[in-house]
Amino acid sequence: MTDGLFTAESMAELLTAFKTQFPMAIWETFYVTVLSTALSLLIGLPLGVLLVAGEKGGVLPLPKPVLSILNVIINLLRSIPFLILMIMVFPLSRALIGTTVGTTATIVPLVVAAFPFVARLVESSLREVDPNIIEAAQSMGAKPMQIICKVMIPESIPSLLQNVTIALTTILGYSAMSGIIGGGGLGKVAIDYGYYRYKYLVMYAAVILLIILVQIFQSVGTRLALKSDKRLKK
Repeated sequence: MTDGLFTAESMAELLTAFKTQFPMAIWETFYVTVLSTALSLLIGLPLGVLLVAGEKGGVLPLPKPVLSILNVIINLLRSIPFLILMIMVFPLSRALIGTTVGTTATIVPLVVAAFPFVARLVESSLREVDPNIIEAAQSMGAKPMQIICKVMIPESIPSLLQNVTIALTTILGYSAMSGIIGGGGLGKVAIDYGYYRYKYLVMYAAVILLIILVQIFQSVGTRLALKSDKRLKK
């Protein structure tokens, strides 16, 4: 695989790829990752809240069958490998986007794959909230939605930001795999050049760019989480 990796021809192909392929691929990866994460959070956050607030003894108890169904759906979706899930949601992608191929079409399977993961991360963050704070809010007559919106979520912001960052980097990895079914971004460049055309230098460059993006997302998320942690401001 490394034979002839740094030949003049390979370097020329890499330079051409940086001029013609990588700028759009970086933007597509960023666009798909951020939008998919936002949509996953939009669905996963309420589900994560329900999983905690809706349990027996929670601030907003739900019927046990409803909570069981939610848990089963989340666990089922989380257990399906992403590549298989992408194919399974083709009809949904076609119904919502009008096609199953392309950068925008991959957002649908990314969201379907990610929102159960986000729901579990949100659940984990909310369970870290001190129960005494919730009991204090209840003793002062706060309503369930007030406790959720003004106590539970604000108190778990640092942990939520850390977990959203984990979700973001996970979705970034998923987006790279979507190149197999025609999705755009750096994953498509890596697959097209490395797997189909055996241009490994370009593939390595795409992988390095993916790693750099992960590091950027992780650094920004960690910094935001630290800034929002009130315990570090004392």
